[in-house]
Amino acid sequence: MKKIGIIGGMGPKATCDLMQKIIMSTDAQNDQDHIHVFVDCNTNIPDRTKAIFGQGESPVPELIKSGKRLQSMGADLLVMSCNTAHYFYDELVECLDIPLLNMPDETTIYLKDMGVKKVGVLATDGTIESGVYQKALKKQGINTVYPSSENQKFIIELIYDYIKSGRDDYEDSRLRDILDELKEKGAEKIILGCTELPIAFERLGVNEDLVDPTLILAYSAVYFAGAKLNVKVG
Repeated sequence: MKKIGIIGGMGPKATCDLMQKIIMSTDAQNDQDHIHVFVDCNTNIPDRTKAIFGQGESPVPELIKSGKRLQSMGADLLVMSCNTAHYFYDELVECLDIPLLNMPDETTIYLKDMGVKKVGVLATDGTIESGVYQKALKKQGINTVYPSSENQKFIIELIYDYIKSGRDDYEDSRLRDILDELKEKGAEKIILGCTELPIAFERLGVNEDLVDPTLILAYSAVYFAGAKLNVKVG
């Protein structure tokens, strides 16, 4: 099997969530059936949204450092535990010698295969404004809708003030209202386009009509690594 390297630290909980989903997505009977995984939980990577808006340092130098570290450790394939970081995907892959799976592209392929025509996207302001998902989806004929500005503020608070800060006292009802809003706009499925969001929704037991890019990326990583998929997951 090929070895997987995780460019992590964006954030730490999301990094652990991706690794956990890689493990759970592997059909294994013993330790040796699992994939050899290297993790660089690089918390020095600057905030991706701030960089996109020109309000902070570019994360590219630290992303490259992580990628090269993982290469030197023996990784054959890389994945990133951050949707927003994929805005810098092209700059990053130019500096790497091994493949880096693209989470938005893998998610788009999944939705296309399902025959979905319109999706809602919950994500950081950076992911939304840069069109990380919209551009990929549009190429496949899939339209996108987003929360109202007020609901988007809540999503940002949830990501930064709760999940990244280690708090879990967020509102169930508010999240369900946001999902209802997107469905009223015609969304057939809703992408949890920030790797912190699946953690929040799982804690609340909310999963109807949701698409988890972290899980899709885990599935793709297991497949490309040459391990056997556990199709009972997700």
